[in-house]
Amino acid sequence: MTDHELAVRAHEALRSRGGTLAVAESLTGGLLAAALVDVPGASATFRGSVTAYATELKASVLGVDEGLLAVYGPVHPVVAGQMAEGVCRLLGATYGIATTGVAGPDPQDGQPVGTVHLAVAGPEGTLVSSPRLSGGRARIRHGAVTAALELFVGRLRAATPTT
Repeated sequence: MTDHELAVRAHEALRSRGGTLAVAESLTGGLLAAALVDVPGASATFRGSVTAYATELKASVLGVDEGLLAVYGPVHPVVAGQMAEGVCRLLGATYGIATTGVAGPDPQDGQPVGTVHLAVAGPEGTLVSSPRLSGGRARIRHGAVTAALELFVGRLRAATPTT
């Protein structure tokens, strides 16, 4: 499934439950928000995004624990979870998606290129996924967008009550 198809499904699922979405991006630098707003009618469910590329912005804007950042750096699964939770609070959204990782070309804070942490926060709690991606910088960033959309759509599908 393409990113566009995944984004369409995300918006449809949000509309069906009256939910809204915000995203906090580091690794993907705005690509996830761009994929979501490419869908006509996205303004009905998409609240906005924060691209917190600098580590200190993850703490000061999104509320990520400074101690966590000091010990583990910005590329950590708990950081992704706190980013997703923080963007929900900041932008008043039902759900938040966050991306953090290392796209390359060089390792960062001892983390190898291709290390990715994604999170979805919402009423059901916070879910974190850490896929290992390979390829060049662009491929890793785009792969993270796809994986984040898949995680979100899967989370909404799993949270939908069956009758």
